[in-house]
Amino acid sequence: MINTIEKLGAYTVWANQTLLQHLDGLVAQGATLPAGALRLFSHVLNAQAIWLGRMTNTPSPVKVWQEHDLATLHHWHEQTSERFYQYGIQADEAEMQRLITYTNSIGEGYTSQISDILTHVPVHGNYHRAQVAKELRAAGLEPINTDFITYCRELSAKAEAADVPSL
Repeated sequence: MINTIEKLGAYTVWANQTLLQHLDGLVAQGATLPAGALRLFSHVLNAQAIWLGRMTNTPSPVKVWQEHDLATLHHWHEQTSERFYQYGIQADEAEMQRLITYTNSIGEGYTSQISDILTHVPVHGNYHRAQVAKELRAAGLEPINTDFITYCRELSAKAEAADVPSL
Protein backbone atom coordinates (compact mmCIF):
# COMPACT_ATOMS: atom_id res chain seq x y z
CA MET A 1 0.00 0.00 0.00
CA ILE A 2 1.23 3.49 -0.83
CA ASN A 3 1.80 5.66 2.22
CA THR A 4 0.44 9.00 1.00
CA ILE A 5 1.49 10.90 4.11
CA GLU A 6 5.05 9.66 3.72
CA LYS A 7 5.07 10.61 0.03
CA LEU A 8 3.66 14.07 0.75
CA GLY A 9 6.31 14.57 3.43
CA ALA A 10 9.11 13.64 1.01
CA TYR A 11 7.54 15.91 -1.61
CA THR A 12 7.52 18.80 0.85
CA VAL A 13 11.24 18.39 1.51
CA TRP A 14 11.88 18.32 -2.25
CA ALA A 15 9.61 21.28 -3.04
CA ASN A 16 11.09 23.49 -0.33
CA GLN A 17 14.65 22.57 -1.32
CA THR A 18 13.89 23.09 -5.02
CA LEU A 19 12.40 26.51 -4.36
CA LEU A 20 15.31 27.53 -2.14
CA GLN A 21 17.83 26.50 -4.81
CA HIS A 22 15.86 28.49 -7.38
CA LEU A 23 15.81 31.57 -5.15
CA ASP A 24 19.55 31.18 -4.56
CA GLY A 25 20.08 31.09 -8.32
CA LEU A 26 18.00 34.21 -8.87
CA VAL A 27 20.03 36.08 -6.24
CA ALA A 28 23.28 34.81 -7.80
CA GLN A 29 22.10 36.31 -11.11
CA GLY A 30 21.65 39.68 -9.39
CA ALA A 31 17.89 39.58 -8.86
CA THR A 32 16.22 41.17 -5.88
CA LEU A 33 13.68 38.79 -4.45
CA PRO A 34 10.20 40.28 -4.00
CA ALA A 35 9.34 40.92 -0.35
CA GLY A 36 5.99 39.19 -0.87
CA ALA A 37 7.70 36.01 -2.07
CA LEU A 38 9.97 35.96 0.97
CA ARG A 39 7.02 36.64 3.27
CA LEU A 40 4.97 33.79 1.82
CA PHE A 41 7.82 31.29 1.88
CA SER A 42 8.63 32.39 5.44
CA HIS A 43 5.03 31.55 6.31
CA VAL A 44 5.38 28.05 4.80
CA LEU A 45 8.44 27.25 6.91
CA ASN A 46 7.04 28.97 10.00
CA ALA A 47 3.92 26.82 9.72
CA GLN A 48 6.05 23.69 9.62
CA ALA A 49 7.82 24.78 12.83
CA ILE A 50 4.54 25.72 14.51
CA TRP A 51 2.84 22.42 13.65
CA LEU A 52 5.89 20.45 14.80
CA GLY A 53 5.72 22.33 18.08
CA ARG A 54 2.03 21.57 18.46
CA MET A 55 2.50 17.88 17.71
CA THR A 56 5.42 17.55 20.13
CA ASN A 57 3.99 19.89 22.77
CA THR A 58 6.94 22.27 22.52
CA PRO A 59 6.88 26.03 22.06
CA SER A 60 7.21 27.37 18.55
CA PRO A 61 10.44 29.25 17.84
CA VAL A 62 8.67 31.43 15.24
CA LYS A 63 5.45 33.36 14.72
CA VAL A 64 3.05 32.48 11.92
CA TRP A 65 3.85 35.52 9.72
CA GLN A 66 7.39 36.20 10.93
CA GLU A 67 9.50 37.24 7.95
CA HIS A 68 12.93 35.86 7.10
CA ASP A 69 15.73 36.62 4.68
CA LEU A 70 16.99 33.93 2.31
CA ALA A 71 19.69 32.64 4.67
CA THR A 72 17.16 32.28 7.47
CA LEU A 73 14.75 30.49 5.12
CA HIS A 74 17.51 27.95 4.53
CA HIS A 75 17.87 27.60 8.30
CA TRP A 76 14.15 26.96 8.89
CA HIS A 77 13.99 24.53 5.99
CA GLU A 78 16.89 22.59 7.51
CA GLN A 79 15.24 22.70 10.94
CA THR A 80 11.73 21.68 9.88
CA SER A 81 11.27 20.03 6.48
CA GLU A 82 13.12 16.77 7.09
CA ARG A 83 11.94 16.64 10.70
CA PHE A 84 8.31 16.96 9.59
CA TYR A 85 8.85 14.22 6.99
CA GLN A 86 10.47 11.92 9.58
CA TYR A 87 7.58 12.51 11.97
CA GLY A 88 5.19 11.15 9.35
CA ILE A 89 7.38 8.13 8.64
CA GLN A 90 7.79 7.23 12.29
CA ALA A 91 4.19 7.76 13.36
CA ASP A 92 2.39 4.48 14.04
CA GLU A 93 -1.37 4.04 13.77
CA ALA A 94 -1.98 5.19 17.34
CA GLU A 95 0.03 8.37 16.69
CA MET A 96 -1.81 9.00 13.42
CA GLN A 97 -5.11 8.79 15.31
CA ARG A 98 -3.96 10.94 18.24
CA LEU A 99 -5.81 14.21 18.78
CA ILE A 100 -4.05 17.37 19.86
CA THR A 101 -5.63 20.50 21.25
CA TYR A 102 -3.99 23.83 20.51
CA THR A 103 -4.62 27.51 20.10
CA ASN A 104 -4.08 29.12 16.71
CA SER A 105 -2.28 32.42 16.07
CA ILE A 106 -5.40 34.48 16.87
CA GLY A 107 -6.23 32.65 20.07
CA GLU A 108 -8.93 30.27 18.82
CA GLY A 109 -8.86 26.76 20.25
CA TYR A 110 -9.02 23.65 18.08
CA THR A 111 -8.52 19.91 18.22
CA SER A 112 -6.97 18.09 15.25
CA GLN A 113 -5.88 14.58 14.42
CA ILE A 114 -2.17 14.05 13.72
CA SER A 115 -2.88 12.40 10.34
CA ASP A 116 -4.86 15.47 9.30
CA ILE A 117 -1.99 17.75 10.28
CA LEU A 118 0.49 15.56 8.39
CA THR A 119 -1.74 15.98 5.33
CA HIS A 120 -2.47 19.67 5.88
CA VAL A 121 1.12 20.91 6.09
CA PRO A 122 2.18 19.70 2.60
CA VAL A 123 -1.07 20.97 1.05
CA HIS A 124 -0.67 24.32 2.85
CA GLY A 125 2.93 24.59 1.67
CA ASN A 126 1.93 23.83 -1.90
CA TYR A 127 -0.71 26.55 -1.84
CA HIS A 128 1.75 29.18 -0.65
CA ARG A 129 4.64 28.05 -2.90
CA ALA A 130 2.25 28.71 -5.81
CA GLN A 131 1.75 32.21 -4.44
CA VAL A 132 5.54 32.61 -4.30
CA ALA A 133 5.65 31.66 -7.99
CA LYS A 134 3.04 34.30 -8.76
CA GLU A 135 5.04 36.93 -6.83
CA LEU A 136 8.19 36.03 -8.74
CA ARG A 137 6.43 36.26 -12.10
CA ALA A 138 4.85 39.62 -11.16
CA ALA A 139 8.37 40.90 -10.40
CA GLY A 140 9.58 39.79 -13.84
CA LEU A 141 11.39 36.73 -12.50
CA GLU A 142 10.89 33.20 -13.74
CA PRO A 143 9.22 30.95 -11.16
CA ILE A 144 10.02 27.25 -10.78
CA ASN A 145 7.59 24.36 -11.00
CA THR A 146 7.22 22.67 -7.61
CA ASP A 147 4.04 20.73 -8.47
CA PHE A 148 3.61 17.33 -6.86
CA ILE A 149 3.49 15.60 -10.26
CA THR A 150 6.82 17.23 -11.19
CA TYR A 151 8.31 15.65 -8.06
CA CYS A 152 6.81 12.28 -9.04
CA ARG A 153 8.21 12.57 -12.56
CA GLU A 154 11.67 13.30 -11.16
CA LEU A 155 11.41 10.22 -8.92
CA SER A 156 10.41 8.08 -11.90
CA ALA A 157 13.24 9.45 -14.05
CA LYS A 158 15.77 8.71 -11.28
CA ALA A 159 14.39 5.18 -10.87
CA GLU A 160 14.59 4.56 -14.62
CA ALA A 161 18.13 5.91 -14.77
CA ALA A 162 19.14 3.62 -11.90
CA ASP A 163 17.71 0.59 -13.76
CA VAL A 164 19.62 1.30 -16.99
CA PRO A 165 22.90 -0.65 -17.05
CA SER A 166 26.06 1.32 -17.80
CA LEU A 167 27.86 0.66 -21.09
